[in-house]
Amino acid sequence: MSKKSKGIGAERELLHKFWANGFVAMRAPASGAIKYPCPDLIVGNQLRKLVIECKTTSAKKQYISNEQISNLRQFSEIFAAEAWIAVKFAKDGWFFINLEDLKQTEGNNYVISVENARNRGLSFEEIIKTADYSISKTQ
Repeated sequence: MSKKSKGIGAERELLHKFWANGFVAMRAPASGAIKYPCPDLIVGNQLRKLVIECKTTSAKKQYISNEQISNLRQFSEIFAAEAWIAVKFAKDGWFFINLEDLKQTEGNNYVISVENARNRGLSFEEIIKTADYSISKTQ
């Protein structure tokens, strides 16, 4: 299975999980393929709007380009939605990371380790709660 197919499968998995838990969700298959900022998923209910960049990896770290973070931030600001990175680590499941909890690398990209995701990220169950989780879990 190609890397692209795994990513599409992960996005669809999350889409179905959100729908099953009372949220509407839309996958944006043009993400990264058009000149406008566009998240992988747009999710919401009557109380919350989330825009999500999805990643899946079997490694201990997931790198995310500065451009992807910038685009996600820009879309979330225009759309007035919470911006999240959803990372599925192969053996640990999904973690939702606030953009402020990402670490910047020397190359001006971002990285999230499985350890940092466990410590600072939210689980799927936590992200769907109706309380406002738009700030970091540790604040």
